[in-house]
Amino acid sequence: MIFTVRRVRADEWEQVRDLRLDAVRDQAAAIAFLHSYEEESAHDDEFWQQRTEGAASGDAVAQFIAEADGEWNGTLSVLRRVAGSTDHHGRTVTAPRGDVVGVYVRPEHRGVGMIDALFDTAAQWADSLGDSRLTLDVHADNARAQAAYRRIGFVDTGVRFTASIGPELEMTRPIGGGAR
Repeated sequence: MIFTVRRVRADEWEQVRDLRLDAVRDQAAAIAFLHSYEEESAHDDEFWQQRTEGAASGDAVAQFIAEADGEWNGTLSVLRRVAGSTDHHGRTVTAPRGDVVGVYVRPEHRGVGMIDALFDTAAQWADSLGDSRLTLDVHADNARAQAAYRRIGFVDTGVRFTASIGPELEMTRPIGGGAR
């Protein structure tokens, strides 16, 4: 399968919304996403427009999509954490990093390298801004996602916590000079 990975554009808010709504309806959504379909579908157009505009430019957040033949088939977003800031666990960030969220590949496109390409593009973007690693949280019972993340270079940090969807663990992958 031939596909491309790129950053979203501000005017693509409807596609961003539609892909997110498909993601939160996925069979594994209950252990993959913090928000339900009901919560996400309740947002108005302005919410999606602002979310997409924020992810389309600047250095704070970026959303990347994988597309083939004009169809969006995968996505992930990176939230940047600068040194000295406080992360979502309340810890002080000692080295700049990118926190990956919202990872989704449509079931019929899994296993074709799409997740690899999404993460590689995200890592290149974060590295270009001086980040030292990518970090993500994954549900303790989401073995499929954990296996995919390990395959592309993520390792378990040993951090465990309970989120609104249950027990989770943190994984990280070096980028830049420390990448594979």
